[in-house]
Formats: sequence, C-alpha cells, structure tokens
Amino acid sequence: MARSKTRQLEFTAIVTLLLLSLAACNSDPGSAGSATDADRANVDAMATEHATDSIEPSPGALIEPARPVISQTMAYTEYKDELVYGYFSAPADMFEPLPAIIMIHEWWGLNDNIRSMADRLAGEGYIVFAVDLYGGKTATTPGEARVLMTEAIEDAESGRENIRAAFKFVSETAGAPKVGSIGWCFGGGWSLKTAQLYPDDLDAAVIYYGQVTSDDELLRPVNVPILGLFAAEDKGIRVETAVAFREALERLRKDYEIHIYPGVGHAFANPTGENYDEDAAEDAWDRTLAFFAKHLSQDES
Repeated sequence: MARSKTRQLEFTAIVTLLLLSLAACNSDPGSAGSATDADRANVDAMATEHATDSIEPSPGALIEPARPVISQTMAYTEYKDELVYGYFSAPADMFEPLPAIIMIHEWWGLNDNIRSMADRLAGEGYIVFAVDLYGGKTATTPGEARVLMTEAIEDAESGRENIRAAFKFVSETAGAPKVGSIGWCFGGGWSLKTAQLYPDDLDAAVIYYGQVTSDDELLRPVNVPILGLFAAEDKGIRVETAVAFREALERLRKDYEIHIYPGVGHAFANPTGENYDEDAAEDAWDRTLAFFAKHLSQDES
C-alpha cells in the first residue's frame, strides 16, 4: 500500500512538472488562412441553430466523473503574442502515461461545460486536454459566439497550429501511447480536421454534429477510425450531409461508425442547450466510450 501511494505521488509530481514545462512550449501561430464558402455557411447555420440558446446548465451538465480527477488550466501555445490556456484533466490515481484525448469546444468556447466534459472523460481513464481555439475568449450570447467562430474560421492556420501544439504535448511531453480527438458542433468539425492533420498518427476521432465533407480527395489520406454522431432534425449539419459523409467513408473503405439519431436536433448532447435530449445524449456518450476503449486501448493488438 505504501509503495502504491509513493508511485502515485511520484507520478502526480511528474504531471505537475509537465504542466509547468508546457508554458515554455509555445508554437508560432502561423499566417492567417481564409475561410471557405462552406465555412462561412456553417457559421450562419450555427447562428440559426443556437439563436435562442443560453449557456445555463441543466442537470446533465453536472454529472460527476466516474473516479476522482486532477485538473489544471495551463498555457500551451501563443496566439498574437498572447499565451493560450487549455484545460488538462487526468485520473488522480494514474501511475503511468495514459491514452490522451484532445477535446475541442463548441461554438461557445472553452467554458465550464467543456471543462466538466473533460473531467468526466478523464474519469474514464484518459488524459484529456481541452484546447482553446478562441484565444482565451468565451461567448455568453449567440451573437458573441458568432463573432468568435467567424474569427476562428478566418484564421484557420492558427487553429491548425493550436492543434499541433496540443498533439505535441500529449504525445511527446505527456507520453501518451495513443491519441484521440473529440469535438462538438464547431469542435466536431475540428475533430475531423485533427484527423486530417494527423492522418496516420491520430488513433481515433469522434465527431458530434460537426461540419464534415464528402470530398474523396480530402478524405482519402485519412486513416483514422471515425465515429460520427449526427441528428436527423439538424438544420445546420443537415442529415444529407451526414449521409454523404458516410457514403464517402464507405466508398473509400475507411474505418468508421456513423449514427444518425431520429427526432433530435443539433446540439442534442449539449446539456446547456434547448435541444438537449437525454436519451440520445446518453446513447452517444456510451458509443463514444466504447469507441475510445476499442481504439485507444493499450492492449489493442
């Protein structure tokens, strides 16, 4: 028992050192990249979908992690000469590096809801690193969120450099043996972009109702297992888009699972939104955990 406690304290100390050292590991945000027409149309669609939403939590946002976690806000890159802070969470009892998941926020930004989801996922046995693609800003109204999302898509290269900084940290500094990604809404689209950035190195990508593509040329290089969770009544990420994405993955013989939930709309898994559907959200979460367990397991042959 004493030896076990000593190993836990030693590993906690190592994690603390990693957190402290990361502040010095900044990356160049790169040059601005212009948004596509599809990107701008997606902003308009999200603005319509979230027009009457607020960020007030429901009981679904208050689910405790399955086991205690340690967490810390920390700097991991720079944007326009300012440090960018993400949210790190991991099981409090971990003794060695665990598989890591890069978590990407919704159009509201890296807020309490995303931090709660990071803790909940960490409680399942993962290192979770929630990135910030909004440069330290969060939205409390749909109008603010639209501005922040627009700024982010108009400077997509900074977003890519942001993801690269996060991937480098979890894979090299934190020593994660495998790395996955997950995102909702705006972040769902970025979870796919993470797979495109690391087509052979990312081990799993989960996309909750995010912007996707059916372009063979964009998807052909991606060798990352993909789980897509979409809503049949989504007016922003329309069901035809999800179906075309699934058909492209099938055509290209990719490793994928696509689930389209009937009778629910966009952001059905967001416990702070008006479209939250407990049954669909719980089923999607169960599928997410099973997917990560399958592809991030250190015992996978």
